Amino acid sequence: MNAPASAAVRRTADRMAVFLARQIRDGETVFHGVASLLPMVAIALARRTHAPQLTYLNIPGGVNSSPVHLPASTVGDPLLQGARSIFNLSQIFDLSARGGLDLAFLGGAQIDARGDINLSFIGDPARPKVRLPGGAGSAAILPTAGRTVLWRTQHDPRSFPERCDYVTASGRVDRVITPLCVFRSLEGRLQIESRHAGVSADEVRAATGFDPGPCEAAPETPEPTDEEREALQAADPGGVRFREFS
Repeated sequence: MNAPASAAVRRTADRMAVFLARQIRDGETVFHGVASLLPMVAIALARRTHAPQLTYLNIPGGVNSSPVHLPASTVGDPLLQGARSIFNLSQIFDLSARGGLDLAFLGGAQIDARGDINLSFIGDPARPKVRLPGGAGSAAILPTAGRTVLWRTQHDPRSFPERCDYVTASGRVDRVITPLCVFRSLEGRLQIESRHAGVSADEVRAATGFDPGPCEAAPETPEPTDEEREALQAADPGGVRFREFS
């Protein structure tokens, strides 16, 4: 059994789940990749609040699945519970290539100034310091989905460099959600859109390996409302969202 999440982790996880959910528009077809607990929770939250008509596709192949409890994995059979139909991963790639996938949530070990992601390795390709799990289908989804929203639970210069050590996937990044801020892609580069409450401009700048833009002028990200917090707890009473921080 995992130890109870600290207050700081709970606050950050709640914020990120809500901020990811706000990126979803009602009626969109939405997909998340593997190891994507926060996006899974965000989609469940959006279905309960502002986007009840979204179509949810997941890695196991469920379409609008409705598990009794959100699972601690985004690749298991529980994400097939209550599914209206089965739509496998190769079909999702085809759908995205045809322009039918509106929004994808993807992650990256590194996310650089251009919004490119690295899930391959860190360091010299001949002698990498760290081997990463690989991009799975991200290289197919990121350039073809209508929008891609990235997230990362760590925000430091190594995770957000000017250029990735290796580009696993590149494409249509719209927003990036971190524990400190929201980035938006403008003219091919990530720029700060908002800072979360209590986060200073200097803190964002020091934690980012590229020029994040006008941090001082960036507005505060609106905090989760009481309604969003209640819906989040109802969607994820078991606290799956905290597991990305353990």
